[in-house]
Amino acid sequence: MENLKSWQQSPQHWCITGKEQSNLKQSMILEESVNLDALNKYLKHLEDKYAEIKQLMSKKYVPVQRKAELEEEMIVKLKRRDVAESLNKELRFQFNELISLGEYEKAACFAATSPRRILQNIGTVNKFKAVGKIKGKPFPLLLFFEAMFSTSNAYRRPINAELTLEGIKCGLSEKRLDLVINWVTQERLTFSEAAADVICDYGEQHAHSKAKCLALAQVIYSECGLNNKAVLCLCKQGQIHEAMEYIQQFKDFTSDDLMQLIQLCPHYELIQCLTNEWNGKPPLLSFGLAILHLFSVDMKKVGIKLLQEINQGGKDAIEHLMINDLFCCLGRWQEVANICLQNGFDRLYNDIMSILRSQAGVTEISQEDDTVNLMQHVFW
Repeated sequence: MENLKSWQQSPQHWCITGKEQSNLKQSMILEESVNLDALNKYLKHLEDKYAEIKQLMSKKYVPVQRKAELEEEMIVKLKRRDVAESLNKELRFQFNELISLGEYEKAACFAATSPRRILQNIGTVNKFKAVGKIKGKPFPLLLFFEAMFSTSNAYRRPINAELTLEGIKCGLSEKRLDLVINWVTQERLTFSEAAADVICDYGEQHAHSKAKCLALAQVIYSECGLNNKAVLCLCKQGQIHEAMEYIQQFKDFTSDDLMQLIQLCPHYELIQCLTNEWNGKPPLLSFGLAILHLFSVDMKKVGIKLLQEINQGGKDAIEHLMINDLFCCLGRWQEVANICLQNGFDRLYNDIMSILRSQAGVTEISQEDDTVNLMQHVFW
């Protein structure tokens, strides 16, 4: 009750709305008004309401002293803004003057090293793009990016993603992959999927640089958490074991992801690793479903090559695959067998059908067996 008394005696004036008054009221019958437990409960209710209103008022209003402090802070920040705007105007004036005088190299260095990175923005990039190339002189835009990226480690924040992308595009347009490699590996940049895609595209257009571009793009994709693309880069470099380690490390690859991977990089060793045990762990992908997928997406040549490889291993090889395949049901294996028959792999067809019939409890294979797995008998 002392809290309530002190509240009532406080010189502060509190305004309570009708809604708040209705919330404050709690009806008591006559019997409760002389019951100690009921009175204590009611007291607790009033004290809670008091605390709630007090907290509400503290959020809605601020003390006079705090208001003065906020006003002082605002004045300081406004002064800083005015100083920054004045500096901005001065720097832009000097920069534009250098451009108008044709002092493009000086302008590039001036903009790249401007205080507080004021001139490090897309507007400056567009200015240099408008200038274009000067015959017999270095490309001003490239000079700007060289100077800007070389000073990136002097700042706490890395250069933003938009400027990073523009810089990489500029470097590659001048066939300066060496610069791009240095920027990506040594400087403070902000990576993006678009930046890695640009590097990959450059590698596709310049075969002699493809391996370097894939390695560089893989670094960026990994930094951005784009694991599917990072693994694809590893596979395209022929680093299948590294790709498998990467896949097992992150464990967020779905069967659809892996199917897309073999479609984009139909490497036999990759498919073999995915459809067999790896480091003592079960296969990540079904061989049977992989074959069906390849034939369904018009990659018949790859599918036939896989069938040729497995056919050379004889019945033991295909039986090992089938027994360890936890994802492909009987009906789907029969589809694989039919594909073998249609493409001239008669012996492989017979081997698959023989293995299916030899499974315990299997006497006939029909369309109704679609949900039955080859391993099912093991668990009964």
